[in-house]
Amino acid sequence: MALKITVIGTGYLGATHAAAMAELGFEVLGLDVVPEKIEMLQRGQVPMYEPGLEELLGKHVAGIEGSSGRLRFTTDFAEVAAFGDVHFLCVNTPQKHGEYACDMSYVDSALASLAPHLTGPALVVGKSTVPVGSADRLAAYLAEHAPAGHDAELAWNPEFLREGFAVKDTLHPDRIVVGVRSERAERLLREVYATPLSEGTPFVVTDFPTAELVKTSANSFLATKISFINAMAEVCEAADGDVAKLAEAIGYDDRIGKKFLRAGIGFGGGCLPKDIRAFMARAGELGADQALTFLREIDSINMRQRGQMVELTRQALGGGPLLGKRIAVLGATFKPDSDDVRDSPALNVAGQVHLQGAQVTVYDPKGMENARRLFPTLGYADSAVEAVRGADVVLHLTEWREFRELDPDALGEAVAARVILDGRNALDPVAWRKAGWTYRAMGRPTA
Repeated sequence: MALKITVIGTGYLGATHAAAMAELGFEVLGLDVVPEKIEMLQRGQVPMYEPGLEELLGKHVAGIEGSSGRLRFTTDFAEVAAFGDVHFLCVNTPQKHGEYACDMSYVDSALASLAPHLTGPALVVGKSTVPVGSADRLAAYLAEHAPAGHDAELAWNPEFLREGFAVKDTLHPDRIVVGVRSERAERLLREVYATPLSEGTPFVVTDFPTAELVKTSANSFLATKISFINAMAEVCEAADGDVAKLAEAIGYDDRIGKKFLRAGIGFGGGCLPKDIRAFMARAGELGADQALTFLREIDSINMRQRGQMVELTRQALGGGPLLGKRIAVLGATFKPDSDDVRDSPALNVAGQVHLQGAQVTVYDPKGMENARRLFPTLGYADSAVEAVRGADVVLHLTEWREFRELDPDALGEAVAARVILDGRNALDPVAWRKAGWTYRAMGRPTA
């Protein structure tokens, strides 16, 4: 008999996972405690921008004309327990307010709501990013509170989604990691992921702690790589070197690789910053804090980039106060192909410049609504040209393709002064300078 799958939590991770499981041929029931979110998903709409996700939902959500009907949604834990063989936990694990530690309340609450309804054999699979040791604790809770006892098993299967590529990363992952305690759990997960496994995706079987550590260590490594090249940009700035050429040269070494070596205003979003902080906090609880002290410097370099961008802006305007200056900001999201503005370096810089008295106008292809909600006091425009109208300086802070394809000549007609600061080292300095712009980027030669 074909496995039935449930997905608990239908935010960014859960909505993508549920749609992908339906695409892989499973009957899927998604659950959320927010009725508005469920109503939206039932219409085949998503509460966030993610390329390809709405189309995938439309293919499978029951009640939509022409869909497979394999995907439904509910707010009822009893219905989920009765329906599913494998239950994926995809709820949020944000940073605790005022602390580095991870807030486990949503995971704990989801498991507490599900467990009493599990009367027969079931596999609960955690996908959320949690502090190492959580799975052990949750497995014990499940065995104690589920009527099925030890027949209600736990497994840990970390997610590795990149915003902007989440659908591809779910359907064609570069690896699948499962922390399991029984052959049955492994067999069920091999069945769930049979399609990607048949395409050659590596399947790594581990214990609970290792599975939990894989995601946080991967994110810590990526954060380290970004902060490393940003530290090199600081040195290049002081030594009059070119960090873009430096990155190109070291990127040819296949032990290092080219990815994540573009210097700029640093990383943000809902994962990397909170994950490395939670990792440090958990290492401290385990008495292994010295092993991760380097992550404090990684975090510090990252946050410093934002202040340096503000300073670069001041320098570009003659070094005086920013009061009354008109500044255009291209980009609000923490990365392109997303509408996510959580801990966005672009918005942070825009906010800092605004606090110093500048008139700031922001444009972003997808993040305007979220940005406006978070920073209602900033100005917003409907296009790049409108944003830069009358600007004394333009800040390029999110590397959307739309911005890379802008015509420097056409944009130059709208500004008060042709000065652009490339906070992402993504524009072509030659093309902009040829159009009469003063082009500056951290760690790059001034001409």
